[in-house]
Amino acid sequence: MRMPTFDGVLEARDRIAPYGVTDTPLYRWPGLERLLGTEVWVKHENHQPIAAFKVRGGVNLVSQLSEEERTAGVITASTGNHGQSIAFAARLFGVTARICIPEGANPVKVQSMQDLGAELIVHGRDFDDAREHCAALADKHGYRYIHSANEPLLIEGVGTYSLEILEAEPDIDVIFVPIGGGSGACGACIAGKAKNPSLQVIGVQAAAAPAAFKSWKQRGLVEDEMKTAAEGLATRTAFELTQRIMWEQLDDFLLVSEDDLRAAVRDMLVTTRNLVELSGAAALAGAKQIKDRLAGKKVALIASGANISLDQLHSILS
Repeated sequence: MRMPTFDGVLEARDRIAPYGVTDTPLYRWPGLERLLGTEVWVKHENHQPIAAFKVRGGVNLVSQLSEEERTAGVITASTGNHGQSIAFAARLFGVTARICIPEGANPVKVQSMQDLGAELIVHGRDFDDAREHCAALADKHGYRYIHSANEPLLIEGVGTYSLEILEAEPDIDVIFVPIGGGSGACGACIAGKAKNPSLQVIGVQAAAAPAAFKSWKQRGLVEDEMKTAAEGLATRTAFELTQRIMWEQLDDFLLVSEDDLRAAVRDMLVTTRNLVELSGAAALAGAKQIKDRLAGKKVALIASGANISLDQLHSILS
């Protein structure tokens, strides 16, 4: 695999701009500043057409498929947001999309993928079961397999949101990014540090699914438990390409509890009147954990998605 580049992010921005997935709002929220005790901006990727940041990468990748790949169609595995991104992009470019999802996947995301025209294949108890089944189907049928993390074009696509942040507010000191597979954090490192070499990028993952965190700490790929309700963070394994980038460029990595994530969903709703899913609240949960370190800094939080089910929302608010 080639490494994603800043030039690739710049090219991705031009490539995906015609499809309505760039220039999401960057808002400053006084309520969050009161909560964290410093200047806070939120990058509202929850305002995307699929209510999640991953659509940037999906459009960037699918737009560049060869004619042979378009004819064969694509297949990927997802808990929902990555799958939505591929389904959205596949519909744009007339490509057949097949999405492997685990049993019990978020019904909001499942319905969205179906509405976007994707064929859904339900397999396994979690994302990694679905991913392994997906790879086997790709080998058997010759589909273009789109890995959710080990794809430079996905990382360059999602890197465009950090480019937008630093162009709008060049003196941002710290960006907090949720981490599942790690594409968003890698994009923030590549694009953000190219614009501002002193920028700190801090990743946040659920303590109940710590494989990426432990892999980053140990500088080697490990597998661990996956018990989080935040499906956007729910991986049992870490991935080579994103870990290689994070080993070199990620400044810090935090683990947050399920209660922290639930509280951050409520905080976002109260202070910004924006609805986010559990993974979309992870950046705020991480910033709250180390708010004493943020005094005097200008902070950006990535609201990565808002695909929350009614049952999840009811449980959080009650």
